[in-house]
Amino acid sequence: MRTFTYLAFDFGTQKMGVAIGRQYLRQAQAVEDIRCPGQKPDWTRIDQLLEDWEANALVVGLPINMDGSDNTVTKMARKFGDQLRGRYNLPVHMVDERLTSRAARHALQDAGVASARIRRRGVDKYAACEILQTYLNQLDKP
Repeated sequence: MRTFTYLAFDFGTQKMGVAIGRQYLRQAQAVEDIRCPGQKPDWTRIDQLLEDWEANALVVGLPINMDGSDNTVTKMARKFGDQLRGRYNLPVHMVDERLTSRAARHALQDAGVASARIRRRGVDKYAACEILQTYLNQLDKP
């Protein structure tokens, strides 16, 4: 049986959160935040993460409005997904990321992380974790 390792991204133009998860464990884990110099993906760091984690599928959060419509970042996130697919020749799954940053912030607060620390460090890698966990929870569901 082939084991899938997923690398997930919370897309952003300033930085992106990254999370990792394996299909058989069905558990996502926050990894790191990647800076986006000049509002472009740091392909060198993404290359290294793919090599380090031996990911064979990718997940990208799709930022859409609460009413389901696209916003200005939606197109950029889709373009990033297309770039990942073309660059690495791996499956890319786009996942609705509505409320993932809020869920990540609440999870951190529930874990006792102070609000000031959350604001300073950001929630991007934890939002990526929420995005990936959403995807993993949907696997094999009818």
